[in-house]
Formats: sequence, C-alpha cells, structure tokens
Amino acid sequence: MRWQRQTLGADDGALPGLERAGFVRSVQTPEFEGITFHEVLCKSALNRVPDSGTLPFGWTINPMRGCSHACRYCFARGTHEYLDLDAGADFDSQIVVKTNVVPILRRELHKRSWRRETVALGTNTDPYQRAEGRYRLMPGIITALAESGTGFSILTKGTLLRRDLPLLVEAAGQVPVDLAVSIAILDEELHHGLEPGTPSPRARLELVRALADAGFAVNVMVAPVIPYLTDSQAHLDALFAAIADAGADRVTAFPMHLRGSTRGWFLQWLAQAHPALLRRYRQLYGRGTSVTPEYSAWLRGRIEPLLEKHRLNRDRPAEPEVRAVESHTPDPQLALFA
Repeated sequence: MRWQRQTLGADDGALPGLERAGFVRSVQTPEFEGITFHEVLCKSALNRVPDSGTLPFGWTINPMRGCSHACRYCFARGTHEYLDLDAGADFDSQIVVKTNVVPILRRELHKRSWRRETVALGTNTDPYQRAEGRYRLMPGIITALAESGTGFSILTKGTLLRRDLPLLVEAAGQVPVDLAVSIAILDEELHHGLEPGTPSPRARLELVRALADAGFAVNVMVAPVIPYLTDSQAHLDALFAAIADAGADRVTAFPMHLRGSTRGWFLQWLAQAHPALLRRYRQLYGRGTSVTPEYSAWLRGRIEPLLEKHRLNRDRPAEPEVRAVESHTPDPQLALFA
C-alpha cells in the first residue's frame, strides 16, 4: 500500500489521487484505537459539483475522506480506492484529514470571483464523525462561511454537532443555514450491525430535538431504506413517530443504492447476518445499483401515507438531496478531490 514508509515531509506524489495535496504525517492515538489519521495540506477547500443544476447547491466542502461511522451501505466507499486503499475496512479506519482546510477556505471565499453560492457539507463523508473531536475543523468552516455571506447546509449522523450549536445559531442570523440529521434505523441491534461507529438512534433523535428547540427546521434523512430490513410498516411507522416527536419538520426517504465497491461490502455483511435475504437482493438489484421500479413505487406508496400521518412532509423537496449527490460522486474527477 502506498501509504507505507511515509514520514514527515514525504513527497505527496506517492499518494495516488491526492496530487494537489501535501502529505504531512500519519497519526495513531490511544483515544482512537484502530484508526489512523493521514494529515494532508489541501490546496482547495471548495469543490464544484458537476452538473449541479438539479441540486440546491453547487459547491461542497469535505474536510475528511473516509469515515469511522463504518456504515455498511455508505455510497462514498469507492472514493477510497483512488488512494490505493480498500473500500471496506480501510474506508472505516484510514481517515484522511485536510488539516489546513479552514485557511484555504477563507482564501477562496475572499476571491472576487466567489458568488456566495450555497455550500453543502456531509454529502460525501460526515464532517461530524469522531475525528472532528480531535481536529475541530467545523467551527472555523462555519465561521468562514457565515462571515463571507455564504449560506450552507450540513447533513450528519454525528451528535458532536451539538458542540457547535451556538455557533450555528449565530451563523443563521447572517446567512441561510439548513441542518439535516440522518436516521435510517430505529432498531438498536440492526443499528449496531450496519452502523457500528455512529451515535445511537436515540442520541440522534435527541440531536433533532436540540436543533428544533434552537429554532431550526430540521430535515431527517431516513436514508437509505434497506429492503426487507427497515422497510416494514411497523419499523417506518415507529421511526417516523419518533422523528415527529423529536420536533423534525420533514423527512426525506428513499431506498438503498448499491454502487461500486459498496455493493460487495454490504452483501458480504448480508451473507453473514441475513443469508436468507441474498437471493431476494439479487432479484431486487440484479446487476444494477438501484432497486427495481416496482419496488420504488411500492415503497413510495408505503412512505407517503406515513409522512402525511406524522405531518413530516412539510416543504418536502421533490428529489432527495443525497440521492442526487450520489449520482455524481462516482465521477473520478469529483471523487479525487472530495
């Protein structure tokens, strides 16, 4: 693996996919057992989203690559392969951190060419994963965006966002700020199997409540809906009820995509945890990345009455944001600089 034998001051040309960044060092600490942080100096913080006309944002910021949330279904896994790292265990444990992202962002936001277009965070890997507790990049990012007059959105599973809630409230007084929390699974046992590095569903519901109490109209991403595991009437009804009780304004839900390396990583888990479902998954997904149109229509018919029942369809966007981002993420040119 090309990360090996690298030391302070190593030539960043040894890092495939990061030719424009400078490798600084690799760090392991007792507080983050099993995780290696690869610190790099990026040359760009803002990433333009290709063909963003259908999205509510044209730019993204990704302070890190890889994610210790370790979600089996994460669509961003394939981006790690551009670093000569695997999309499975390496994606969960080899975290690339852009340690200078804040000063670089400030420089880009002060360019005369910057038009203060909406910027999204959390479209690739979670900016509030555990590493943020060590590197504290988000306060600087939030402040820089607000001070420049740039609106932004954040999608996260990380309850660490509560640390920055006062800062987000202050920013919302200056620019539009949209906050979304991802809660795909209510069942604790299933959560531990599929999202072992994330805060519990209950902790994320408490985050929704804190954001709502602070005055934010919170969108909850019930995404992905996992066929035959989280798509039952009982599960969705209970999850939507809990989300509504937490004070969310709306829910966005759509079925799981199995694109690229994510497919093999997820199916490997499925074969161990729920082998009886393998045949049904092969029928449902075939050789593609998406469920059949028939399943999509069936799921939509199940979800829409529940959204109405729990009053979670207020100002619901026509197309879910993350699904749209997923359709662009595998583009190598975008993935290299994510």
